[in-house]
Amino acid sequence: MSLNLRIILSATLVLIIFITLTAAALDRAFFDSTQSALRDKLTSQLYSLMAAAEVDDSGILMPSSELDALLGLPSSGVYAFITSVENNILWKSSSSLGATPPQPISLQTGEKKFSKIIVSNKAYFALAYGVNWATQTGSIPLTFNLITDLSSFNKQINQYRKTLWGWLLAMALLLLISQAVILRWGLSPLRKVGVELNLIEAGEQEKIEDTYPQEIDRLTTNINSLLLQERQQKSRYRNALGDLAHSLKTPLAVLQSSTSGQKKDNLQEQINRMNAIVEYQLQRAATAGSSSLGKSVNVSVILNRMLESLQKVYRDKPVVLNMNIDETLLFKGDEGDLMELLGNLLDNAFKWASQRIDIDVQKQDEKLLISVSDDGPGIAPQQANELLKRGVRADQTAAGHGIGLSIVGNIIDAYKGEIHIGKSTAGGARISLIL
Repeated sequence: MSLNLRIILSATLVLIIFITLTAAALDRAFFDSTQSALRDKLTSQLYSLMAAAEVDDSGILMPSSELDALLGLPSSGVYAFITSVENNILWKSSSSLGATPPQPISLQTGEKKFSKIIVSNKAYFALAYGVNWATQTGSIPLTFNLITDLSSFNKQINQYRKTLWGWLLAMALLLLISQAVILRWGLSPLRKVGVELNLIEAGEQEKIEDTYPQEIDRLTTNINSLLLQERQQKSRYRNALGDLAHSLKTPLAVLQSSTSGQKKDNLQEQINRMNAIVEYQLQRAATAGSSSLGKSVNVSVILNRMLESLQKVYRDKPVVLNMNIDETLLFKGDEGDLMELLGNLLDNAFKWASQRIDIDVQKQDEKLLISVSDDGPGIAPQQANELLKRGVRADQTAAGHGIGLSIVGNIIDAYKGEIHIGKSTAGGARISLIL
């Protein structure tokens, strides 16, 4: 998972939790505020109802207007009742006609009660207040009840929730977009570093060249230092082996020229062996090895160059070449290593082929497959592994030191590849490399 995606997902999760908690807090605050406002409204209506009431020993008289149009409208959702201490209804508003509001209650003098009542799955708020009403002959205990259903209240709450969630989601989307833009801008130096590393891996540049913010400047500087150290170390290693081998060639040449007498053959054999070792070490020093930071080499170009040279060397030998290669294939490694591989395989093929050489180069699962086949005498299965050892030759009468396939094996090991020696369809040898 990319760094950018991790940050976006983390921020999204935090934002969802924050918005949910914020919405819950705002919803609760609005609900409590609306309920408190409704309670205050009912209290005001209740006091107005008490102020309009006329009570004497003969009963209760209310104005025809009943102070509120809703109280005079049947089934309006707002209902008023006046009850006695025995909980008998002494008066009720016209709005209760045809409706089934909750039963009013009776309270003690001075007692006030605000409650939520549910009747037939329908919710109501009820406010009741107990008073002791003075008359000319004494006093009458009464309870004023004001009841309202919650349809309007619930509608207001639902409308608020829709508006709240709409704005919160819009703000969340805006925040996420803003954050994505800011992250893209903030992480752009890291993406640039990735692009430059890809260019280095492809061999199109040798180091990180751009200038970066101080937070990652040390990283890019260290990467450049590692790249330089890798190149210097390889160069020192190859130069040291090359110098060692070259320093031995001169005294060997002197020994070879001064051999005489009966011991000449034995001495000459040892000198030849030492020459083979020197040549082998020189080839090892020339092997760069696998590196994802090396330059890419076009295989077709190198192959054609090698074939052009070998066809001149073996111009007296009529050989038909069959090639199957994609001209765009690249070898991610050292050009000298590829030339050494192809040179050894093709030289052996030209040396032992009768009339035909088949060359097949292809890419499979990010690997380079090289196969060289001929129609020569072939290689016995029991000899295949032995030929990869230094100094071993299939034919002791043929010229050479027997280090060609050994060098190929060393290069293959350096690139963590594979080499397979088998039989071709034409009956000769088939050597396949996987890099």
